[in-house]
Amino acid sequence: METRILFVEDDVAGRELGQFNLTRAGYSVDAVSSGEQALAAFEPRLHRLVITDLKMAKLTGLEVLRAVKGRSSETPVIVMTAYGSIDVAVEAMKEGAFDFIGKPFNRDHLLLTVSRALESLRLTDEVKELRAMASGVERPIVVAGPKTQDLLRIVDRVAATEASVLVLGESGTGKELVARRLHGRSKRSNGPFVAINCASVPEALLESELFGHEKGAFTGATKSRRGRFRQADGGTLFLDEIGELPQVLQGKLLRVLEERLVDVLGRDEPVKVDVRIVAATNRDLAKRAGEGSFRSDLLYRLDVVSCTVPPLRERREEIPALVRHFVERFADGRDLSIPDELMTELCQREWSGNVRQLENACERLVILCSTDTLRIEDLPVREVGAEGTGGALDSPNQANGSAVDSWPPLPPEGLGLVDLEKQVIVRVLALKKGNVSQAAQYLRIPRHILVYRMEKYGIVRAS
Repeated sequence: METRILFVEDDVAGRELGQFNLTRAGYSVDAVSSGEQALAAFEPRLHRLVITDLKMAKLTGLEVLRAVKGRSSETPVIVMTAYGSIDVAVEAMKEGAFDFIGKPFNRDHLLLTVSRALESLRLTDEVKELRAMASGVERPIVVAGPKTQDLLRIVDRVAATEASVLVLGESGTGKELVARRLHGRSKRSNGPFVAINCASVPEALLESELFGHEKGAFTGATKSRRGRFRQADGGTLFLDEIGELPQVLQGKLLRVLEERLVDVLGRDEPVKVDVRIVAATNRDLAKRAGEGSFRSDLLYRLDVVSCTVPPLRERREEIPALVRHFVERFADGRDLSIPDELMTELCQREWSGNVRQLENACERLVILCSTDTLRIEDLPVREVGAEGTGGALDSPNQANGSAVDSWPPLPPEGLGLVDLEKQVIVRVLALKKGNVSQAAQYLRIPRHILVYRMEKYGIVRAS
């Protein structure tokens, strides 16, 4: 992250000298001439440090210090004061200033104090990150390109607020990782992080799963259930695949967002909850709202801030770093080398399933590797016609309706369960001539779950 300093000094010469010395030392500096300008310019996620004169007209440095600490308690503030005003500097230290320097300041003393303040901030950030990782909520995100860096800058700025966030992106891009980071870097990080995939729960059970029920509320309700909203009280609720939420439940979700009240099945009085909502979807909710299948007022409530996770094909420069990360994780201590030709092949593939598909491919490479060098031969077969319903695993017999009856022999080196599931879906769709409802009935799963899995694996229904 760029180290940007907000420098506040009403004396022109002192301001220019301070800006010159800090810029020459490699820092980016925003120099302003008053406390009012300082508070207007201050951005907690942009300015890593504030240096302010104490004695200024109208808004004093002490007031700037209090305002900065009120907006961002972790941002260090260094105060500058004339040697005759040490008592004021001591008061500033009691108010939370990191340190003070005398005026006129010595260049080396200024830079040393700045270095100490930034090192203290770095250690604070490191401790926060380690605590978040140790809690099991936040997961590491590989940052190896400008698009991911830009995304995380937005995420970290939004994390400190209470705004509802809508995370957009194709299946497999890492939307849940973003949601976990939002929680881990928020004021709610000590509270629970609760996730639910709205597409994976049967519609008949989803209301109870979200909002809970009382014992005896319906046939089969032999005990009470709190529901995900009450489980997430004081923390964050992640609603994945929010676009699959049935319309009948969209109104209930809107009520929770507006009034912070949950209507529990079988209970007369609503229950108050304190929950931050982070939702994610790979659907165009604005389009669905225009078609009437998604409530526009709910969309506005969810989309206070939105951030988009770009697909892997738009950030290919990150593939080598991702591959090394996944291989190291799955190798479990083994020292495995990645040949150049294998890395080139991985970088050239389309990865319609995005990072999740790349991760699965890396796991397969490590599992099948019997030496200390990964082999290109162990890669899954390249996808063929990724834009259609088929792939490299399709059989020529699909056209005559015998797809399910013509399974190839199981390969001796093994077959990934994910690959097998995708193959089953592709073959059943071919058998049912692309009819998703009939395919879902054949597979004995709800239609919306089949649609979700098709999107997850990049299987597009035939037109």
